[in-house]
Amino acid sequence: MAQEIERKFLVASEAWKAHVKSSARLQQGYLSTNAKATVRIRIFDDAHAVLTLKGKAVGLSRLEFEYDVPLEDAREMLELSEPNIIAKRRYKVPHGDHVWEVDVFEGRHHGLVLAEVEMKSEDDRVVLPDWIGKEVSDDDRYANASLSRTPGIPE
Repeated sequence: MAQEIERKFLVASEAWKAHVKSSARLQQGYLSTNAKATVRIRIFDDAHAVLTLKGKAVGLSRLEFEYDVPLEDAREMLELSEPNIIAKRRYKVPHGDHVWEVDVFEGRHHGLVLAEVEMKSEDDRVVLPDWIGKEVSDDDRYANASLSRTPGIPE
């Protein structure tokens, strides 16, 4: 069974930039979002694509299934998801025993910067970098599926 366990935070400073190991531009569209599951298409650097199905979160955990799809199919699926599309650049930033993903949003969410960390279990101890701000793991306004449906940055 595939499971995602993650925490999400606002980013308080740009200090993370000194530790970036890699980055990719992501376009992601939401084909379906409901109480049971979210279906998302994501294109990385216009070169690789995945279809992801995510179950409802229980605490910090939820089921997650991800499948490679042909790029041309992904582009068509992205068109189907209009206007529920997010564009962002994702940076990989190692810290402690974890690799953080820092998302710098573009377009209608320009100015929003979020950091996520995936964990092995809900009890996994995560050392927070000094550039991390308020935790928003339980704030649905910062979920990518929610952001895809609303313009601007949540207040």
